[in-house]
This record gives sequence, C-alpha cells and structure tokens, in this order.
Amino acid sequence: MPCCCVLSGGSVNRLACRVMVAVAGVAVLGMTATLAGAQTHPATYTLSDVMQAPFASDMLAAPTGAAVAWVFNAKGCSNIWVADPSHGAKARQITRYTEDDGFDIGELAWSPDAKSIAFTRGQSLEDDTPANVNTSPEGTMPREVWVVATAGGAPRKVGAGDSPTFSPDGSRLLFVDKKRILTVAASGDGDAQPLLIDQGTVDSLTWAPDGKRLAFVSHRGGHSLIGVYDFVDQTIVWLSPSLDYDSSPAFSPDGARIAFVHVPAQKTPPEFFSQRSGRPWSIWTAEVKTGQGRRVWIADAGPGSVFRPLRSTTNDVPDLPSATNLFWTNHDDLVFPWEKSGWLHLYAVPVRGGEARALTVGKFEVTHVVFSQDRKRLVYSSSQDDTDRLHIWTVDAEHGSAVRTAQSHAIEDYPQIGADGTLFALQSNGNQPLQPVALSAPGQWRRLAPEAIPSSFPSSKLVMPQAVTFTAKDGQETHAQLFLPHETTSKPHAAILFFHGGPQRQMFLGFNTHRSYSRIYAFNQYLVAEGYIVLSVNYRGGTGYGLDYREADNLGPGGSSELNDLVGAITYLRGRQDVDSHRLGIWGPSYGGLMTALGLARASDAFAAGVDYAGIHNWSTLLSSVGEPIDGRDANRQAVESSPIATIDQWHSPVLLVQADNDSVVPSQQAAELIEGLRSHNIEHDVIMIPNEIHDMARYSSWMMLFNAADVYFDRQLNKRSAPSP
Repeated sequence: MPCCCVLSGGSVNRLACRVMVAVAGVAVLGMTATLAGAQTHPATYTLSDVMQAPFASDMLAAPTGAAVAWVFNAKGCSNIWVADPSHGAKARQITRYTEDDGFDIGELAWSPDAKSIAFTRGQSLEDDTPANVNTSPEGTMPREVWVVATAGGAPRKVGAGDSPTFSPDGSRLLFVDKKRILTVAASGDGDAQPLLIDQGTVDSLTWAPDGKRLAFVSHRGGHSLIGVYDFVDQTIVWLSPSLDYDSSPAFSPDGARIAFVHVPAQKTPPEFFSQRSGRPWSIWTAEVKTGQGRRVWIADAGPGSVFRPLRSTTNDVPDLPSATNLFWTNHDDLVFPWEKSGWLHLYAVPVRGGEARALTVGKFEVTHVVFSQDRKRLVYSSSQDDTDRLHIWTVDAEHGSAVRTAQSHAIEDYPQIGADGTLFALQSNGNQPLQPVALSAPGQWRRLAPEAIPSSFPSSKLVMPQAVTFTAKDGQETHAQLFLPHETTSKPHAAILFFHGGPQRQMFLGFNTHRSYSRIYAFNQYLVAEGYIVLSVNYRGGTGYGLDYREADNLGPGGSSELNDLVGAITYLRGRQDVDSHRLGIWGPSYGGLMTALGLARASDAFAAGVDYAGIHNWSTLLSSVGEPIDGRDANRQAVESSPIATIDQWHSPVLLVQADNDSVVPSQQAAELIEGLRSHNIEHDVIMIPNEIHDMARYSSWMMLFNAADVYFDRQLNKRSAPSP
C-alpha cells in the first residue's frame, strides 16, 4: 500500500507529518495538530458511507439474446457482472477480484455465442504509460487481456496487450500490443501469436461482416493510415494512403468497401488553446481489395470544419474519443457527427455523395451513440430539453425522427442495444449512484442490480442539487449546480466552490457518469452534510453548451478567460444571504486545480483556503513537458501571464496541494514549481504527495486520502474565520 508524504510550508513552520490508519485498513492522511479543528457540524453519515456504492461502467450488450455485461467498481475493486432480463434472472458477478490494488477492468468484448467475455485489466487504462500504483517490488505491470466464461469460473490470462475482439465466427480472439496485432484461440488457450507487426501504433480493430478481413488504424506520428488485413491471402491493403490523418473505419454491409474519416494535416495550436475552425475534414470510401478511394463528403468551412468525434463508451476513464464515428446504414447512407450548427449533431449523407441532412436538431449535444444490428436506427444520449442531465433517444437512420425513450428526472447515458432490441443504459440521479438499467415495456427504466447498493448507503440523506445560472464578470451566462444543506439556520454557512477538470467536461444534477466525478459528487454531498453550501461550476471550456462555449475566446493559455466565470461565482455566492462570505473555500482536480490556483492567485482576498489536486500552474512549462511547446515569445509570455504562477505575489490564502507523482497528464513539476513560488513568498501551504499514483487515481484509498485531507483542511481553515462583529 503506498504511503504519502505531507509537508507544510510558510513563514515559520516545517511541518512534521504522520499517517493514521482509518476505517477498513485504508491509509488516510492524518494532519498534525496544526491541521486540527472542530467540524462545521457532524454529518449524519460518514464519508465511507457515501463512497461505498459500486460504480457501473463499460456496459456492453451481448451479440445474441438479451444479455448485457458491465463492470462494477466497489471501493476500488473492479469486477464484471452480467444480466439477462429476458429470463428474469438476477444479475451475477462473474469475476472475483477482491483487492483495492489499482487494477482496473475495461474494454469488454463478448464472444459471438455469448458464452465468454474478453477484457483488459491493468493499473492504468487512461494511457500507455506503465504504472505501479500498488508499489509492487516487481515494478510496473503491463496491461493484460483475459477471458472469462459468462457461466463463471476462473479467468484465463491471454497475454500482454489491450483492445480484445472476437472474430465473427467465434474461432479466434485478437488483441493489440502497441505495434502488433496478436491472435489466439477464442478460448484463450495456447500462446498468442503475431497476426501482423506494423510500423505504427495500432488501434481501432474492425471486423468485416463475414470475418474474412480486418481493418485497423496505424498511427505514425505525423499521419495515420487505415490498413485492411486479408485472412485468406495474408496481405495488407492500405486505403488511399496519404500524409494526413485517417480514422474511424466502417465496413459496408457487404464488406466490399470501407468508409473512414479523413482529417488534413495542418499546424494546430497546442492542446488547451481554442480552435473553432480549420481545414475541413471529410468522409471517404475505399475498395477493400484495391485500396482505391474517393471522397464522399467534405465539411463546410467555419463551424464544424474541425472534426469533433463522439465520446467513447468507456466511462471509467473520462472523455476518451470514440473510434466509431461512422455508421453505414442498410440504405447506403453514412451517419456521422458534425458541429455545423455549433452543436454536435448526427447527420446522414448518401454513400454516392450529396448534401448532408440533419437527423438531430437543436441547442443540445449528442454524446454517446450506438447502432442497431439491423442498421436501421441509432440510440444516443443527449441533453435535449434538459440542459443539466442526459437522456436516451432513438432516431430512425433513414427518416430522422428522434424520440425520447422514457420520461424521467434521472440521468441516463451510455446506451446499448441488445440483439433482441432491448435498450440498456446507465442511470443515476441526485441521490442514487450510477446503475445499469433496462427499458421495460411500459417505457420505464428498470434497475438490473438494485441489490448491489448497500443498505447503509445514505440515499435519503443526500440533497438534491439545484440548477442555477449566474452572470460571469464579462457578462456571459454560466451554469452551475447549487447544493444546500438540509437544515435551516439563521446563521450563514461557509461555502465551497468546486471546479471540474478537463476542461471539456460537464457536471450534472446528480451522480456523474464518469467514475472520478461520481466520487467527487459524493464528496461534495458529504461537505453539504457537514453544513457547507457547495457551488459546482460548469465554466467555459466545458462541454454541454455548444462549440463556442467549449472553444471559448482567450481560453486557458490564450488569456485565462475562464477566470471571468470564477469571479462571477464569487459574486453569486457573496450575494446570497445564506452564505458567510468570509468563509469561502475553493477546490478542484486537474484543470479544476488550475481554477483553484487562479482563484487564490487572482482573487485571494475572497477565499479562506483552497485545495488543489494536480493543478496546472504554469502553462508554458506544462505544455513543454507534455511535448506540445508553445511557439513564439509573445505566445509564451501570454501563457505565463495566464497562469497562477504569474501573480503569486497577490496570493495570500492558505492552500493544500495534492499530487500523484506518476502523473503523466499534469506532471509533478507543476506542483513543484508552485511550491517554490509559495515558499519564496512565505505563503502558508501544505503538500501531500502520493507515490506511484496516476493522474486519474487508480486506488480507492487514494481518493479517500484526498477527500479526508480536504475535509480536515477546510474544517480548520474555514472555521477559524468568521464574519466581523457588527
């Protein structure tokens, strides 16, 4: 079990630290007496109570029958569950992992006969960086592919790699190991052998309907290619190869052609800079035998000219782009996502070419999409008619008539279509965590595993957040969720601002559909149970509010325009009579850590304290460290001026910094750079460093460490300040 290091800086102390063992053997940071203090008031439940419910992810319908599988992560332990609602059988767990060891499960793949499931297991599914989260003396462990029988039994390890997929005839299992595609018997028995070894990094394995060919994407640095492997001839054909970026292969119903997305190579700004337009992307088709291709359609210039993929159906790792963005209908149309209107919608275009027609229309975004086996309809999640929630809709691929599947005040996302047409989804609400559901005949969502929620989960004690809007400093409307304590009191409450990471993310009026943010939602609820008011802000740069909001002017390193939303949030809270404006806190992870640091560096007088997990503190050094350096002296100067480090001399509030030291997304150099500035300006600060953890922390105990430390820190810092006497 990894321990943690706790340090304190400031004008006087070098803080000693100790680690206390808390409930259930979880290592929890115990601050020294300098961090002690009386709680706002005792909550009516514990943090462990509200964190104990399993989180559902990676739902996948079986290719035959009405079965569905998903992953439950309970207190850091991931296992596969299956259910077959058509037979009324109870959901059952088919793997038996028992430890919070940092190993995650994802990328489920059913065998064609629905008797086996292949899956990937590893300590980091967020990227290819090796991890050793559980501090094994053996060092880092690779991601591995396993197979388990749906009837139960011990899983069988197939080999090192990821992205498993069964052949349509069920005879073999393929998976990827960087530049290799490996093949093994479908049972997982025997040694995996290379099917092909490529020059680039391989992903997006896509079978032809008859199983005689396999399409894949080969990423080669400055370009990507689509190859087609022929199992009979054992040859590879490259589809209309170029020095641009091709992706998202989709076979025609007869397997003779492949459609794909073509994005022209161009010099683009580094990540986190806004980009609303570029060289238009296009859709191509090519013959699988010859590779000869032709362009079917090209995006218009302006909005929508930059390709925006759908989101992956994997929800344990936030916001991965989907490898499936084209859907070839049985009427020879291609359905695809496009932001022409400034909102991500579904469009269709004839394979022979022509004008694209909209299948969905309105000021909302289509998020996750699946295609029926008969190639006639698409099922998707969107925020249509409900800005702060997602619901499941269906649309006819030929006629474009969208229908909401069921009316509810819950959140539904990550749809799946069973082979028999049954609709599945993952559902949550304000006081119930994400759970797998099936759509029943009367048009109601039915939970598939209600028994998985512990009876001690404090559902009835959680508050229902309210949707609010406020005016940002520059006049723009900003959306947020307001959490108010149950009890009424004549005294104003301490309040905490929360900012999510990303920034391309959205918090909802309930438990989030991403695992990390579901945990964060639970922690915010706990803060409310202690008497705090919490305001969770969906600031500019986030998703759910259209292209212009996501790609906002002067965002991030281009001018930190998101600070306008932060200042507006301060003004909003100060204007509430139930808020003690002398006891405001702020916290957030990743980009939310940046927002926390910006608030403390630009509006320090407003905050009694902040908690910053894995925040960005210097845009110039951050982008250089992740391989996307900013060109030009002026642009670098602006990036630094847009960073918290630029106004460290205006920073007065105490801050708790928490950093995972194996973070490849926001390297620990960012925390070290800020700590140097805090020390040189004698600013009170405390630091928790978690050895071997990754950015999206893999261990439940690491999240509990963060939350317990943040709770204690806010308790000390916010409750030692009070409004001056009149």
